[in-house]
Amino acid sequence: MKLLLLEDDDLLAESLAESLKDNGYLVDLAASLKAAKSLMATEHYELAILDLGLPDGSGLDLLAQWRKQKRSTPILILTARDTWEDKVIGLETGADDYLAKPFHEAELMARLKALLRRQSGQLSQVVTLNGVSLDKAGQRVCLEGETWRSLTATEFRLLRYLMLHPDRIHSKDQLLEQLYALEQDAAAPNLVEVYIARLRRYLGKSVIQTRRGQGYFFASH
Repeated sequence: MKLLLLEDDDLLAESLAESLKDNGYLVDLAASLKAAKSLMATEHYELAILDLGLPDGSGLDLLAQWRKQKRSTPILILTARDTWEDKVIGLETGADDYLAKPFHEAELMARLKALLRRQSGQLSQVVTLNGVSLDKAGQRVCLEGETWRSLTATEFRLLRYLMLHPDRIHSKDQLLEQLYALEQDAAAPNLVEVYIARLRRYLGKSVIQTRRGQGYFFASH
């Protein structure tokens, strides 16, 4: 699940990106409006976190532009501007949520999860398909009637993506995009095979199936 983080404070951006990754999200960083526009034009994001005071303009202008383009990506404003007037302007411009700095990390994560649940239409933290239950909050999985098994961050991201898009064939390149951020070194395509094999050891071979020459898909039944 890829997120865009628009933040020009390098230390805060790196710290927040690391926390988001620890919580199972994939993060692309942008330090300017120009960089954010370029990323949003070429990448698909489930959610964007937007600062307002940026070196090349106002984040509000960018938000207004995205909404004018009919982009429905959930937007959370994260800014030092904390008056009620600022919050009203941000929400009326098109933001889905507004959090002022300084903030508690736990509150930010909870707000992100709420926005993503609303966007996907899944209000439960547990996704269940074909006898497989994925606990998004606990990053763990279990088969019907068995105990929960913890997943690594990469295993979790891969399984979550497959389960949120069942019966759809995903190529190795598409899956790699979900596993690794743009700033990371290019990953070998066989890494997808490695993580698919790990998940199959937990879940069995019938749940995650291979379509030869095309990719993988999670069978919903």
